[in-house]
Amino acid sequence: MQSLIGTGVALVTPFKKDLTVDVEALKRIVKYQIDNQIEYLVVLGTTAENVTLSAEEKELVIQTVIEVNANRIPMVIGVGGSNTEQVVNELKTRDLSAFVAVLSVSPYYNKPTQEGIYQHFKAISEASPKPIILYNVPARTGSNMLPSTVIRLANDFKNIVAIKEAAGDMVQAMQLIQNKPKDFLVISGDDMIALPIVLAGGSGVISVIGEGIPKQFSEMIRLGLKGKVREAYDIHYRMADGINLIFEQGNPAGIKEIFSYLGLSENTVRLPLVNVDTDLAARIEKFMKEL
Repeated sequence: MQSLIGTGVALVTPFKKDLTVDVEALKRIVKYQIDNQIEYLVVLGTTAENVTLSAEEKELVIQTVIEVNANRIPMVIGVGGSNTEQVVNELKTRDLSAFVAVLSVSPYYNKPTQEGIYQHFKAISEASPKPIILYNVPARTGSNMLPSTVIRLANDFKNIVAIKEAAGDMVQAMQLIQNKPKDFLVISGDDMIALPIVLAGGSGVISVIGEGIPKQFSEMIRLGLKGKVREAYDIHYRMADGINLIFEQGNPAGIKEIFSYLGLSENTVRLPLVNVDTDLAARIEKFMKEL
């Protein structure tokens, strides 16, 4: 899918100080992505703190992003979880017409076997009216979706078109790239190794730091896709410290600190997450000023 090549960003859900959804801030953030040449938007991913959002708040976020984007760039929606039946039901009942694909995380907490992961995504594939991006993030789910399972799913179900690979394992990413079907996309889910994955044959990234510094990050990925290695790494190394900083005390607390610095939104997160401490906030501000 050409629409998923390049840089997608996992949108935050901005909150006001009273912890309600900040619709105006969300509009500013979406516009900031479009103005700075991000290729696509990911709505209600992990970075959106979607596990803390009510059904009504999720709908508010979706409709706000649809309205501001106004069909200007493609959009992906996160629909996943550890209850297969619930995910299947959501895919059958939710209006997905505004989205080009669904991002669905491997089941978390209940730690299924590889066969369990396969059967979970088989059910999702059979229910989904849209192409599916698998999401492997072992640090959050407690289990690793092995390349053999991913390749099996990619070969067996034509609407499983990509994986967001966030195991932080370059060897595993290369195994996926080596063995995948021709049109299947390997998308980095790790900002720090997004460029190496692209240079190894990946298709791009779904990024967190990319929404804070979208112009530079998306340009780096475009250069990587063109094989312009030195130019791409020049940008990568200018951003590398910032990538480490925003994840130091958890996501999305770090990226929300960047949005606060940019004047786009408050740095508010919902419990059990907390804001970054004053020391990290100062270091993030220093990074942004120097960038």
